Amino acid sequence: MAGPVDLYAVMGNPVAHSKSPYIHALFASQTEQRLHYNARLVPVDGFAEALNHFFKEERGGHGLSITVPFKEQAWEHAQHRTPRAEKAGAVNTLWISNDGMLYGDNTDGFGLVRDLTVNHQVDLENTRILILGAGGAVRGVLDPILEQKPAELVIANRTVSKAEALAERFPGQPVSAVGFADLSGRFDLIINGTSASLKGDLPPLPAEIVDQQTVCYDMMYGKEITVFNQWGLAQGARKAIDGLGMLVEQAAEQFQIWRGVRPDTLTVLQRLREDMA
Repeated sequence: MAGPVDLYAVMGNPVAHSKSPYIHALFASQTEQRLHYNARLVPVDGFAEALNHFFKEERGGHGLSITVPFKEQAWEHAQHRTPRAEKAGAVNTLWISNDGMLYGDNTDGFGLVRDLTVNHQVDLENTRILILGAGGAVRGVLDPILEQKPAELVIANRTVSKAEALAERFPGQPVSAVGFADLSGRFDLIINGTSASLKGDLPPLPAEIVDQQTVCYDMMYGKEITVFNQWGLAQGARKAIDGLGMLVEQAAEQFQIWRGVRPDTLTVLQRLREDMA
């Protein structure tokens, strides 16, 4: 008789919209892995309890994806963190290792960089990059972007001190922080790491930061083109990319960590695009 199925889940608040269960189900089917993955709405003040229940009380609890607003808390709870998670100060991937320790990683930056460089052939070396926002989503991607050796990385945020605190985590690197009003000059790549786009809102951005060579990348995605990407194209940007590829690529990296096998992402991404059409 077959034993218990390995259990995985995504925890967040809100989480009903998450495509992660569908993505991991497609990965499992493709790689013939026997597992179950679901979405769990966790009360804002109930993360520690939910974590404890999943790994200690449930039968077969193996790994978790963590989404907003719990990535910083997940970082605190992880007993052992990978170097990229350590630098990010945020964790989106948890698992119990053979030694019974709770491990934490952050695959967001890997997913973003892989989507840009592999799926869209955007070279980041010696480029001028702007990142909008200074929250958990941005924290997780800075180090992997810097590994691509851009000439300059600017973090812009409404609260400048928050952006400055992030920039200070990377001494000796070409990272700076500004308020939106102080942005100047054109950028090769602009990444929106704020959730404003989902609410139909935009940070106050000067048009001069975009030219016909600029790539605009929104970490958010939706059925319709995001407000940020609409803005970028209206300013004459070369290309506008949404965050669906990042979502699939970071999930594939999680799957590899948990199961030791890397799924093919392009077929899954194509399936998601077709479903959203």
